[in-house]
Amino acid sequence: MLEQILASETPIRFLINIIAMMVLVFGLYYRRYRDKELVTAASLFNVFAFGVLTVLSSVEFSLAAGFGLFAILALFTLRSEQISKVEITYFFGSIAIAVICSIHGTELAFVGVIVSLVLLGAWTLDHPRILKSADGVKITLDKIDSHALSDPEAMRTDLSKRLGVDVMSFQITALDYINDMARINVFFRKT
Repeated sequence: MLEQILASETPIRFLINIIAMMVLVFGLYYRRYRDKELVTAASLFNVFAFGVLTVLSSVEFSLAAGFGLFAILALFTLRSEQISKVEITYFFGSIAIAVICSIHGTELAFVGVIVSLVLLGAWTLDHPRILKSADGVKITLDKIDSHALSDPEAMRTDLSKRLGVDVMSFQITALDYINDMARINVFFRKT
């Protein structure tokens, strides 16, 4: 069995997977966002997914079982803490690379081209120069402003003054009247 694995393309596919995942997770995500926890989770999940998918691609595996596998993965998101859109995108990218590399029946050159295109797309679309003027932050206010919901424009102006930036928009994620707190996602442009 070991000779069969070594004679197959699996080690080469695993090497392509690891290199691509490291470029995505360590080279792009970690350099830009410095989130060690997500880097560890995404890289390990990539390795685990590659292993599972390599085994599943070598046996008869129905489409229904594949949907069942993704349903199990969806349960993880329901049971874990919320992560940002950028974090979930890089996490999904890490899994996508494992899927692309582990499915047998595709030529290695094709796998290499697709993985390269995925990495190029991630590098380009999340490049700091693309959206350099816009940023976002999650804040908690220790007092709920009376116009938080009734007058969004006044709230936006007030947030701009408090934060010293040009607030383009905001999203109230939670209002806690018991503790008089508001949690808000603020999207701003640096002045």
